[in-house]
Amino acid sequence: MPSLNFKHLRYFWMVAKAGSVAGASKHLHLTPQSISGQMGELEASLGVELFRRVGRGLELTEVGRRIFSYADEIFALGDELLEVALDQTVRKSVPFRVGIADSVPKSIAYRVVEPALRLAEPVRLICREGRLAPLLAEMAVHRLDLVIADRPMPTNLNVRAYSHFLGKSDLTVFAAPELAQSLAGAFPALLDRAPFLLPGEDVALRPDLIRWFETHHLYPRIVGEFEDSALLKAFGQAGAGLFVAPTAIADYVIRQYGVEAVGRIESVTEQLYAITTERRLLHPAIVAVVQATQREFFGKPEQIETGRSDRAAGAGAASPQGISLERARGARG
Repeated sequence: MPSLNFKHLRYFWMVAKAGSVAGASKHLHLTPQSISGQMGELEASLGVELFRRVGRGLELTEVGRRIFSYADEIFALGDELLEVALDQTVRKSVPFRVGIADSVPKSIAYRVVEPALRLAEPVRLICREGRLAPLLAEMAVHRLDLVIADRPMPTNLNVRAYSHFLGKSDLTVFAAPELAQSLAGAFPALLDRAPFLLPGEDVALRPDLIRWFETHHLYPRIVGEFEDSALLKAFGQAGAGLFVAPTAIADYVIRQYGVEAVGRIESVTEQLYAITTERRLLHPAIVAVVQATQREFFGKPEQIETGRSDRAAGAGAASPQGISLERARGARG
């Protein structure tokens, strides 16, 4: 088994971070030719291709991404070692590795994970985003402590893990002001033939939302589909179409994106789960995240405005009361 040359690994790590050999050479104060030679030696010793060329830049291969994540941890630990060696008074922070499914709105992910930073013991937060299945595979080999998802643990995956229900929120429909002014009729009828931005196929609420449209005989004009909720909202902010987001973050969406709430869909919900390898939660950061989310985020209804009063009538109308949330009574497997 070949031994690992950590100098070569560091050069690879710097190239991956910089996105090019030229960029890494400026940080390392080496010639691009020297770094390229070292990369070639590393690939030869490992027997894998780490980069593929894309235009003038470099892109990590699949195995390159995995090796980069290991290198990231190796050199982060090395930096910590130096800090401790130089200052014996420094308390070592505990790594808390969290995977966040692409389908979870980023503003919700922040609110869920942030309580871990309030612990008395210092925590070094490491967040990774991606599709749910690869994140769960990472957790299965203990490279993640927690995965935040909009659905429970899929039954078709051979991963020993437990789903802890955090809560749920119904949906609010939003539109940029100019688009909102152009809509005619009451909610939900105003959605018919209106431009709409649909969550992507990996988003758990998508099938329920489509069924809700069909049940109400509504046929919005789908102008785009998005796996990433932040990108969907950016298009919504630009007036490309109406979109939905959890009512739990409605005030934030209105402030952040300058949009209006035009109605509310109470029978379709966004659910949130913490998936762990622990049936009984023991990791202090995970306990803090679960308890704070249930208590602070999903425990208090949020009052919002739901659009102009002439749209508040009719079936499925946006109601003035707080969001419909179900608070979990404790982490459950």
